[in-house]
Amino acid sequence: MRRATDRAPAGPEATASLVVAVRPGDRDPEWMFDRLPPAVREVVLVGAGPAVSGRAAPTGVAVRRLGRWDCAGGDVPHAGLLAATGDRLVLMGADGSMSPREIPHYLHYLDSGFDFVKGSRFIAGGDSADYPLLRRCGHRALLRLARQLYGQRLTDLWFGFCAFRREFLGLLDLRADRVELGAELVTHALHYGLRVAEVPSLELPSHHGPSHPRTVRDGSRIFGTLLDERPHNALLRFRPALRIRAG
Repeated sequence: MRRATDRAPAGPEATASLVVAVRPGDRDPEWMFDRLPPAVREVVLVGAGPAVSGRAAPTGVAVRRLGRWDCAGGDVPHAGLLAATGDRLVLMGADGSMSPREIPHYLHYLDSGFDFVKGSRFIAGGDSADYPLLRRCGHRALLRLARQLYGQRLTDLWFGFCAFRREFLGLLDLRADRVELGAELVTHALHYGLRVAEVPSLELPSHHGPSHPRTVRDGSRIFGTLLDERPHNALLRFRPALRIRAG
């Protein structure tokens, strides 16, 4: 919960930086330029994707490019977030499954007082074009664990489309890029008690065909992160009787 002493959220005049994680197999990420909302004044392209075409960015939008060699330990999305300069930071991938046209919805909730806004494919208005049954089952199991550990009713842990105010960048404790895009940020936001909002998001077909995620590997890493970052009183939520004794 927010405290009365918390700083007021940034107003609509605040600038936004879009950090785009470019993975091998993604096409030229400059397809996004025609879809950027007016609030985005900086685009940080980071990773080891294809050579960009050099097409000019929209007027008033600064574009920065960081190669994988600029990312310590292969830490792709986090390096881009640290390099961004906007008051509000938006993180998304470049494979075409996430649309920049949805960014205004994320910024609206940030401007309304929320600290961390994430996309969800599993609330009204959201959907996914590529979500295998095995991955869906694993996601549901991790959601049940997260709800018990953190007392939150989130509906989507793995989708990497998210936004937050720059003042929380240090608090989110960015580390190595070892779990799926955005999952570590969501876990840290829950750990530190940030006000988290979910907005409906459509996961579109990626530009390079159906994805082939490593479900077991990614799921086990997110599982470990959830346990490592759990609140000190998390175990009490599993046993109501323990809450009575503790009280």
